[in-house]
Amino acid sequence: MNEILTIIPPSPWVMRYSECIPAVGGVLDLACGNGRHARFLAGKGYAVYAVDHDPAAIASLHGQERIDAVQLDLEAEDWPLAGRHFTGIVVTNYLWRPHLTDVLAMLAPGGVLIYETFMLGNEAYGKPSNPEFLLRPGELREFAAAAGLREIAFEEGFSANPKPAIRQAICAVRD
Repeated sequence: MNEILTIIPPSPWVMRYSECIPAVGGVLDLACGNGRHARFLAGKGYAVYAVDHDPAAIASLHGQERIDAVQLDLEAEDWPLAGRHFTGIVVTNYLWRPHLTDVLAMLAPGGVLIYETFMLGNEAYGKPSNPEFLLRPGELREFAAAAGLREIAFEEGFSANPKPAIRQAICAVRD
């Protein structure tokens, strides 16, 4: 039986704000999954460091031009990306609060954070439904401000695409 790979397009939020990422330096696609954003950003000319826990997802990115794909345990006690810095960080559909400040600390001066994930209320639409993996209202905004980032854009609430969900998203820059 042949496995058919369903290609999910990049998030409209990521596509819209990717233009804000500086042209120089590397971009981190954190918890990249099958790499839809890594492929999109590499296609725009960025050098992308794509990381995920799933070895199959990472394997699908090996050999892709401008993408360095690495399997890492992003929920380990010790942060596996300590000391790294990026001019762009993209995170979608992922939340692990114990390392959220570590993620924001990796943003280089002038770097842009593009973060979009589920928030409270999403349990009415399916998974994730565990509050540990759902943002509270305004939570990304609070984390970004505490990290000294300047907000470019912020949204939260119902989103119909790619499936009905309650989401929160921020684009912020480290001045």
